[in-house]
Amino acid sequence: MARIIYGVQGSGTGHAVRALTVARRFPQHDFLFVSFGSGAEVLRAEYPVAVLPAPDTIYRRHRLVVSATVAAALRYAGRDRENKDRLLRLLDAFQPEAAISDYDYLVPWASRRLGLPCLGLDHQHVITCCRHRLPPLARPTYWVTAAVIRRLYGEVSWRLVTSFFHPPLRDGVRARLVPPLLREGVLRRQPAPGEHVVAYQSVSTFRRFLPFLRSIPRPVYVYGQGDGGRAGNLHFRPRSEEGFLDDLASCAYVVAGGGHTAMSEALYFGKPVLSFPIRRHTEQFLNAYYLDRLGYGMKVSRFRPGPGLWRRFEGRLAEFSHRIRKGSFAGNEEIFARVAAFIDSGGRRIGDGDGR
Repeated sequence: MARIIYGVQGSGTGHAVRALTVARRFPQHDFLFVSFGSGAEVLRAEYPVAVLPAPDTIYRRHRLVVSATVAAALRYAGRDRENKDRLLRLLDAFQPEAAISDYDYLVPWASRRLGLPCLGLDHQHVITCCRHRLPPLARPTYWVTAAVIRRLYGEVSWRLVTSFFHPPLRDGVRARLVPPLLREGVLRRQPAPGEHVVAYQSVSTFRRFLPFLRSIPRPVYVYGQGDGGRAGNLHFRPRSEEGFLDDLASCAYVVAGGGHTAMSEALYFGKPVLSFPIRRHTEQFLNAYYLDRLGYGMKVSRFRPGPGLWRRFEGRLAEFSHRIRKGSFAGNEEIFARVAAFIDSGGRRIGDGDGR
């Protein structure tokens, strides 16, 4: 048995769900999580969690608000030393033998300070670990985001970058690109054809989103925008993992933001995605950009969608489905094998090739 400290980004639930999927696979090891917000709520149902705040990202009307995000970071800076001291005391008591970080700020910092091997396991570092040929207008935001991620989220011993798209790795990075890590509930389900649409938005969306959904001549099951009720063709679903996955596995297609987890699960079930990425959000832009380029769905940059949009999208459903069938969207076994190699070797390797 090994003692593992696991830092998890607490904004949203996707990072925590991925971390739970890893920890459940290794019941022989002793995990202590460090997180905050929604992530801590998800994790504490099964594992001990130390709640330590970290810088958060602020969204309004489906765009990243730079000024509010900077203000939140400055407010956090006043507590930075306190949180780092708390973490060092926690590690002194827990005596971990290795660390894992899912887009976490504090655990990689403490690992470097203490000489503790640390494995990064997330999707966000596809921004810093890979080379991307982007449209000119997207490059300035990408460059700024990449610089911030390098500064805040730092170096680790090894990195596994989960992604449904696979751009080339940068020279010299100690990283390995792997297909997405899917939660157990996804792998248990078999996809089926259906008539309904699943619409998912995890953050406040733009004003014309619901009117656009009303224009689709199908039942639309809406998640993240209410806890029940119906308005015409819109069925507002309460938060439910089982219900969401049942609806996702049996839908015709998905309308969503640009989050990697929702996209990956939809693609695993063979469902095309109509993506509205959050503005100024580099990770969501990349996800939607590659989704469009690979022919798995469409990226929408305009937030004034007219009724012609769903017609154009549905006219290409057969094309999208054909492309999706050629993709690889489940990397669980490879990821578990590399995590096991990292733990068993004391952080010296992550399996064959060791990320090169």
